[in-house]
Amino acid sequence: MSDVRERLAGRPRPALWIMAARFKTVSLSLMPVLAGSWLAAGQGLWRPDVTLAAMLAAAAIQIGTNLWNDAADAERGVDRDDRLGPPRMTALGLLKAPQVRRVALAAFGVSVVAGLYLTALGGWPIVAIGLASLAFGYLYSMGPYPMSGLPFGEALVILFFGLVAVSGTAWLQGVAPLAPQTLALGAMIGLPGAAVLMLNNHRDRAQDARAGRRTLAIVIGDRPSRLVYFVFLLGALAVATWLRPALTLAPAGLLALWLGHAMWHWPISARLNRLIAQTALFQMLLLIGVVTG
Repeated sequence: MSDVRERLAGRPRPALWIMAARFKTVSLSLMPVLAGSWLAAGQGLWRPDVTLAAMLAAAAIQIGTNLWNDAADAERGVDRDDRLGPPRMTALGLLKAPQVRRVALAAFGVSVVAGLYLTALGGWPIVAIGLASLAFGYLYSMGPYPMSGLPFGEALVILFFGLVAVSGTAWLQGVAPLAPQTLALGAMIGLPGAAVLMLNNHRDRAQDARAGRRTLAIVIGDRPSRLVYFVFLLGALAVATWLRPALTLAPAGLLALWLGHAMWHWPISARLNRLIAQTALFQMLLLIGVVTG
């Protein structure tokens, strides 16, 4: 880790914050909002103000969660010298934990402000969704049993970053939130997000087990974790094909095959980090394929 610290120490400070916030995967919180807005646009109900406010709230919650996780994991000793995942700024000593927490709280504050606007439009259901999302962001790394170390993280990602986010955005714009198409689109968006988490947990199985965590990857083991990752991708692709069978889904399908092959054959190492952004790209290609098909 000292080599990584030396390499990053000369980076501009804004670059360190961008890495701490994990901007490479922020699209995971934006795609559900765009998906729900696409449904609304198809029915002539699209509201740009709702889309922008929802994107701001969703991105701020994810960034706040990532920053809080960066500080919390470092203080609990989860991020150690043998870490294989992307570098964590607090653990490397490049950013101070109290400062990272303050910025995380500021991000959560931005999400609250954006959420207040959405609440004025949608009422108590949006309050419930917002509070649950903020609680998820905080409890992901905090409390006596952080959710990041439990075996149902992937299910929560499918729920919050898929079904709830798509249905909530669609409902705010007048689309039926429980319609089959809405729920299918939510599943299509949520499954790749769960695949990203499975990838991270699979890579970090040894370190997480030593820290007392019980992620799904630890519970089911090496090969099943690799298989579940691929099943998540194939499931999302199958839902997309059901929604709109079209040649425009071919790029996502080819990428899914490549990702599945890499996940199955690559050993556990820092090399797996290359697949994180590519899995987020797969999600984006799926939505593009459905929208343009």
